Amino acid sequence: MPNYYQPEIETASREQLLAWQNERLVKQVQHVWDNVPYYRQKMEEKGVTPADIKSVDDLHKLPFLTKADLRDAYPYGLMGKPLSDCVRIQSTSGTTGRRVVAFYTQHDIDLWEDCCARAIVAAGGTREDVVQVAYGYGLFTGGPGLNGGSHKVGCLTLPMSSGNTDRQLQFMVDLEATILCCTPSYAEYLAETIHEQGLRDKIELKAGIFGAEAWSEEMRRDIQNSLGIKAYDIYGLTETTGPGVAYECSEQTGMHINEDHFLAEIIDPETGEVLPEGEKGELVFTSLTKEAFPLLRYRTRDICVLSRKKCSCGRTHVKMSKPMGRSDDMLIVKGVNVFPSQIETVLLEQGYPANYQIIVDRINHSDKLEVLVEMAPDKFSDSLADIAEQEKTLVEALKNMLGIYAKVKIVSPKSITRSEGKAVRVIDKRKI
Repeated sequence: MPNYYQPEIETASREQLLAWQNERLVKQVQHVWDNVPYYRQKMEEKGVTPADIKSVDDLHKLPFLTKADLRDAYPYGLMGKPLSDCVRIQSTSGTTGRRVVAFYTQHDIDLWEDCCARAIVAAGGTREDVVQVAYGYGLFTGGPGLNGGSHKVGCLTLPMSSGNTDRQLQFMVDLEATILCCTPSYAEYLAETIHEQGLRDKIELKAGIFGAEAWSEEMRRDIQNSLGIKAYDIYGLTETTGPGVAYECSEQTGMHINEDHFLAEIIDPETGEVLPEGEKGELVFTSLTKEAFPLLRYRTRDICVLSRKKCSCGRTHVKMSKPMGRSDDMLIVKGVNVFPSQIETVLLEQGYPANYQIIVDRINHSDKLEVLVEMAPDKFSDSLADIAEQEKTLVEALKNMLGIYAKVKIVSPKSITRSEGKAVRVIDKRKI
């Protein structure tokens, strides 16, 4: 039996999960204390030693780690194993400051691939499936993670990477791919191209596993309708391992966190106070089994909600909601928190494509928010009056959603650059 398929873990009782977490947390804290001087110093500054951590109830005593810590400790300061024990690095695709470099032992990679395999199985994958991995490879974790997970399941794996859309579609048709793994924005682009080329009846896709960027429920429905598939969310961070930290099951009401490997908390992003289940706040992860890069209480900056409501799939691991935005890179416009996902929801509800761009600027000491929106084919018009009316309707809808005015500019279809990786949704000129 494949080692990723562990119903005794995925359907374990809460008591059993806590027992595993308590044991692994105590061991991991000692491992970090012994091998990661950077974090040991943070513990000492807070007056905490491994003896103070006896169970998950003591987790709040530990100091947080942030991305700033990872950059300060770059490249080797947070390693928990000698470099000779490490077999791979992965890195974030961040554009500011030092890149975050995460290290992996072979044991870390095996567990990571097991988690990705669970995600594929939850999406209906079996060894009979053909998995097309169109996430980027290289330093980005998306491609390597789903590639390894697909191997663990025993699927025929197409390691396409992102881009070269014509080749993507050729292999998708010729090799009869059944599961597509990529960013949701690229899935939208593939769906658009499939319809343009008249290939809709030639594809065999049944499911898609999409992550690495925010996407709305409206975008999910669009992808499912366009491709005739079921679209599953997947979540992960390079800092904790990569995709597979959490994944959706057939219920599609949140992502099950692999609690045997990752301990999740929700905190108030301002005070750091741990919030009760069901409260919206910032997601914090502690890696319970990672050897080479064992982060404790890492602040993800993702805003979400945790729930232990019984799931119809039978899995008992806690669910995290789709991230509702981020506590660090969310837009604050005229004192109002604005998330791109809110704007996307409005556009899709109004029948516009998910390809859009948000531009924020500061003119005469006042923030200005502008949204470029591609004209929907069925709304195409050369009439300036018609375009003005469409813009007026969107302005009103966005104001209802955001609570502030946003200028809307309707642009020609396909005039906004398509993305073959992470879409560039926001241009904040205030930071330039």
